Amino acid sequence: MSTGPKRAARSRRAAGTEAPFIGALLRLCWQRVRRRIAEAIRAGGFTDLQDAHLAVLRYPPPDRVRPSVLARQLGMSRQATNYIVAQLEELGYLERRAAPKETRRLIYLTPRGWRLVETIHACLRELQEEWAAKVGQKRFDVLMAVLRELATEEEDNESAAAA
Repeated sequence: MSTGPKRAARSRRAAGTEAPFIGALLRLCWQRVRRRIAEAIRAGGFTDLQDAHLAVLRYPPPDRVRPSVLARQLGMSRQATNYIVAQLEELGYLERRAAPKETRRLIYLTPRGWRLVETIHACLRELQEEWAAKVGQKRFDVLMAVLRELATEEEDNESAAAA
Protein backbone atom coordinates (compact mmCIF):
# COMPACT_ATOMS: atom_id res chain seq x y z
CA MET A 1 0.00 0.00 0.00
CA SER A 2 1.38 3.43 -0.97
CA THR A 3 1.92 5.84 1.92
CA GLY A 4 3.81 8.65 0.22
CA PRO A 5 2.88 12.04 -1.22
CA LYS A 6 1.00 10.50 -4.15
CA ARG A 7 -1.40 8.73 -1.80
CA ALA A 8 -1.93 11.93 0.18
CA ALA A 9 -2.71 13.82 -3.05
CA ARG A 10 -5.21 11.12 -4.06
CA SER A 11 -6.82 11.34 -0.61
CA ARG A 12 -7.21 15.12 -0.96
CA ARG A 13 -8.76 14.73 -4.42
CA ALA A 14 -11.08 12.03 -3.11
CA ALA A 15 -12.18 14.38 -0.33
CA GLY A 16 -13.03 16.99 -2.96
CA THR A 17 -10.37 19.54 -2.15
CA GLU A 18 -6.74 20.25 -2.95
CA ALA A 19 -6.32 23.03 -0.40
CA PRO A 20 -6.56 22.94 3.42
CA PHE A 21 -10.03 23.19 4.93
CA ILE A 22 -11.36 26.42 6.40
CA GLY A 23 -10.20 25.62 9.94
CA ALA A 24 -6.61 25.15 8.86
CA LEU A 25 -6.64 28.33 6.77
CA LEU A 26 -8.08 30.35 9.65
CA ARG A 27 -5.51 28.84 12.02
CA LEU A 28 -2.64 29.70 9.67
CA CYS A 29 -3.85 33.29 9.37
CA TRP A 30 -4.35 33.48 13.13
CA GLN A 31 -0.77 32.31 13.67
CA ARG A 32 0.46 35.14 11.45
CA VAL A 33 -1.68 37.60 13.41
CA ARG A 34 -0.33 36.30 16.75
CA ARG A 35 3.27 36.64 15.54
CA ARG A 36 2.63 40.23 14.46
CA ILE A 37 0.98 41.07 17.78
CA ALA A 38 3.91 39.54 19.69
CA GLU A 39 6.37 41.60 17.63
CA ALA A 40 4.34 44.79 18.11
CA ILE A 41 4.02 44.46 21.86
CA ARG A 42 7.73 43.73 22.25
CA ALA A 43 8.54 46.74 20.07
CA GLY A 44 6.13 48.79 22.22
CA GLY A 45 8.14 47.95 25.33
CA PHE A 46 5.81 45.31 26.72
CA THR A 47 8.51 42.70 27.19
CA ASP A 48 7.10 41.04 30.30
CA LEU A 49 4.19 39.22 28.64
CA GLN A 50 3.92 35.56 27.76
CA ASP A 51 1.76 33.91 25.10
CA ALA A 52 -0.73 32.75 27.73
CA HIS A 53 -1.34 36.36 28.73
CA LEU A 54 -2.39 37.24 25.20
CA ALA A 55 -5.33 34.85 25.44
CA VAL A 56 -6.82 37.10 28.13
CA LEU A 57 -5.98 40.31 26.26
CA ARG A 58 -8.16 39.55 23.27
CA TYR A 59 -11.33 41.04 21.78
CA PRO A 60 -13.25 42.31 23.59
CA PRO A 61 -10.69 43.53 26.12
CA PRO A 62 -11.22 42.21 29.65
CA ASP A 63 -12.60 45.38 31.20
CA ARG A 64 -15.54 45.50 33.61
CA VAL A 65 -16.03 41.75 33.40
CA ARG A 66 -16.43 39.13 36.11
CA PRO A 67 -13.64 36.55 36.25
CA SER A 68 -16.13 33.71 35.78
CA VAL A 69 -17.53 35.35 32.62
CA LEU A 70 -14.01 35.85 31.28
CA ALA A 71 -13.21 32.19 31.97
CA ARG A 72 -16.28 31.13 29.95
CA GLN A 73 -15.35 33.46 27.09
CA LEU A 74 -11.84 32.02 27.03
CA GLY A 75 -12.97 28.41 27.36
CA MET A 76 -10.68 28.04 30.36
CA SER A 77 -11.28 26.90 33.91
CA ARG A 78 -11.90 29.63 36.47
CA GLN A 79 -8.73 28.55 38.28
CA ALA A 80 -6.56 28.89 35.16
CA THR A 81 -8.16 32.23 34.30
CA ASN A 82 -7.65 33.56 37.82
CA TYR A 83 -4.02 32.45 37.71
CA ILE A 84 -3.38 34.41 34.50
CA VAL A 85 -5.39 37.40 35.73
CA ALA A 86 -3.30 37.43 38.93
CA GLN A 87 -0.12 37.44 36.84
CA LEU A 88 -1.43 40.33 34.74
CA GLU A 89 -2.34 42.17 37.96
CA GLU A 90 1.21 41.74 39.25
CA LEU A 91 2.53 43.09 35.94
CA GLY A 92 0.24 46.11 36.18
CA TYR A 93 -2.09 45.42 33.23
CA LEU A 94 -5.26 44.50 35.13
CA GLU A 95 -6.84 45.02 38.51
CA ARG A 96 -9.75 43.42 40.29
CA ARG A 97 -12.02 45.67 42.29
CA ALA A 98 -15.67 45.91 43.27
CA ALA A 99 -17.89 47.72 40.82
CA PRO A 100 -20.08 50.53 42.11
CA LYS A 101 -23.04 49.09 44.05
CA GLU A 102 -21.63 45.55 43.64
CA THR A 103 -20.08 43.16 46.10
CA ARG A 104 -18.43 41.03 43.44
CA ARG A 105 -15.12 42.11 42.06
CA LEU A 106 -14.72 42.81 38.37
CA ILE A 107 -11.63 42.86 36.19
CA TYR A 108 -10.56 46.29 34.95
CA LEU A 109 -7.78 47.28 32.60
CA THR A 110 -5.26 49.70 34.12
CA PRO A 111 -3.84 52.61 32.12
CA ARG A 112 -0.91 50.34 31.25
CA GLY A 113 -3.39 47.68 30.13
CA TRP A 114 -5.18 50.19 27.90
CA ARG A 115 -1.83 51.22 26.34
CA LEU A 116 -1.18 47.55 25.59
CA VAL A 117 -4.64 47.13 24.04
CA GLU A 118 -4.05 50.21 21.87
CA THR A 119 -0.69 48.79 20.76
CA ILE A 120 -2.43 45.56 19.76
CA HIS A 121 -5.20 47.45 17.94
CA ALA A 122 -2.70 49.61 16.06
CA CYS A 123 -0.85 46.47 14.98
CA LEU A 124 -4.09 44.89 13.77
CA ARG A 125 -5.13 48.01 11.86
CA GLU A 126 -1.73 48.00 10.13
CA LEU A 127 -1.98 44.30 9.30
CA GLN A 128 -5.49 44.74 7.90
CA GLU A 129 -4.25 47.59 5.70
CA GLU A 130 -1.41 45.38 4.43
CA TRP A 131 -3.73 42.48 3.67
CA ALA A 132 -6.24 44.79 1.96
CA ALA A 133 -3.43 46.19 -0.20
CA LYS A 134 -2.31 42.66 -1.03
CA VAL A 135 -5.70 41.25 -2.08
CA GLY A 136 -7.47 44.49 -2.99
CA GLN A 137 -9.69 46.60 -0.76
CA LYS A 138 -12.97 45.31 -2.23
CA ARG A 139 -12.02 41.65 -1.75
CA PHE A 140 -10.78 42.36 1.76
CA ASP A 141 -14.01 44.20 2.62
CA VAL A 142 -16.00 41.18 1.42
CA LEU A 143 -13.82 38.86 3.51
CA MET A 144 -14.35 41.01 6.61
CA ALA A 145 -18.12 41.18 6.00
CA VAL A 146 -18.34 37.41 5.64
CA LEU A 147 -16.26 36.80 8.77
CA ARG A 148 -18.38 39.27 10.75
CA GLU A 149 -21.55 37.53 9.55
CA LEU A 150 -20.25 34.10 10.50
CA ALA A 151 -18.96 35.33 13.88
CA THR A 152 -22.29 37.01 14.65
CA GLU A 153 -24.17 33.88 13.63
CA GLU A 154 -22.14 31.88 16.16
CA GLU A 155 -22.79 34.45 18.90
CA ASP A 156 -26.51 34.38 18.10
CA ASN A 157 -26.55 30.56 18.33
CA GLU A 158 -24.69 30.62 21.67
CA SER A 159 -27.09 33.23 23.08
CA ALA A 160 -30.12 31.20 21.97
CA ALA A 161 -28.67 28.03 23.52
CA ALA A 162 -28.05 29.82 26.81
CA ALA A 163 -31.62 31.18 26.97
